[in-house]
Amino acid sequence: MATNGTEKIDLGKPQFASHSWLEPIVVVSIMLTSLYVNRYKHFNILDKNRDPVAEREFLKSDVESSAAPLQDENGRKDPHESKRRVYGWFVIRTPNSARFARHIHSRLVQKFPFLVEMFYWVLNYAFYSCTKAISHALSPAGTDVVQLAQDHGIAILDLEHRSIFSIFFPIEESDFQSFFLTGHPGWMTFFNRIYSLVHIPGTVAFLSWWYWAAPDHERFAIARRTMTLGNFVAFIVFCFFPCMPPRLLPESFNFHDTVRQENAESVWVGGKMVNQLAAMPSLHFTYAFCIGATFIYHSNFWSAFNGGRRTLRSMVTTVIFVLLGILYPLLVLSVIVATANHYWFDATVAMFSVIICFLINRIWLILLPLEDLFLWVTRLEKPVPTTGFRHRNSRQTKGDDGFEESEHLLERYT
Repeated sequence: MATNGTEKIDLGKPQFASHSWLEPIVVVSIMLTSLYVNRYKHFNILDKNRDPVAEREFLKSDVESSAAPLQDENGRKDPHESKRRVYGWFVIRTPNSARFARHIHSRLVQKFPFLVEMFYWVLNYAFYSCTKAISHALSPAGTDVVQLAQDHGIAILDLEHRSIFSIFFPIEESDFQSFFLTGHPGWMTFFNRIYSLVHIPGTVAFLSWWYWAAPDHERFAIARRTMTLGNFVAFIVFCFFPCMPPRLLPESFNFHDTVRQENAESVWVGGKMVNQLAAMPSLHFTYAFCIGATFIYHSNFWSAFNGGRRTLRSMVTTVIFVLLGILYPLLVLSVIVATANHYWFDATVAMFSVIICFLINRIWLILLPLEDLFLWVTRLEKPVPTTGFRHRNSRQTKGDDGFEESEHLLERYT
């Protein structure tokens, strides 16, 4: 295949034309499936005699939204008393929405607690949609944002390949893309078609799975808070440091936009609200690295070093999750660079961003008073998460007549 300027380069086949309508359907289908799979199986929306407050005390699952209510002189907790949010030396009292637990919309959300995660995701996407306008608003009067973003993109290439840091980036992005364009068009087609699918649909699928698979809600929340904080950090950078992706640089840089051939734009990477000048850091790799780290954590591979017994099945599962944890981020990295949507440096910054966000992920808990106020205004009680129910059900408790699932023990509190 010739690659000179007189012959057309084979960019691989573009995204399917159906992406514009199929991807939203895929995302909605994943969310609806997760709503069903993660539903509270033994909760009846119409049964108002059931006491959700007692259930919350029994389950001890809602770590994020728990706040100790005040106690009376006999030490008994009043479930309707105000919550006490403690932040070091500061104590903030917020209204307690437990009194609304029997409201129909509270019971609906308790039946399908994954609705809360869907709400968080919508907030994330809404904030991202504002970054384009915010970036333009923050630019000094008379500044050409496009030119500024182009200058930033070129500066990143210079940093990677024309500075002392070049030892860390031995392969230029244009050469990496050329490798697939000149000899591996099948791979290029594969990269083009999964570019958007590994981002929003893949991430939503991961969150849905981890909500179901995590041992408890706090460990799920750590991953979710880390990803959300990574989002927030990236959004701030997008606003103050617009960066043009390689595919939009002048032709002299030898990059080709392989994904958007024939106007085959994904709904997630096109449109008026999508910020095209937000290459650094890479949100694709932010999500992918967080997902990969979670897979490796979930593999429980360290149990092989602490003398624990391992069955053949557990060892196979460990190997599968470790491989997923390594290969998934590498696949995403290959996709975003080969399609000229990101620089190596974008992924590097994203990786360090995830590590830092993981270490400080609990900073989001400072927003819990605002959540308490929102719940009070909407007359809604935050549901008990069903994360970990699967593990409770697998640990059977022996009674007088044999065994019963731990979730069924809730009947004693109704």
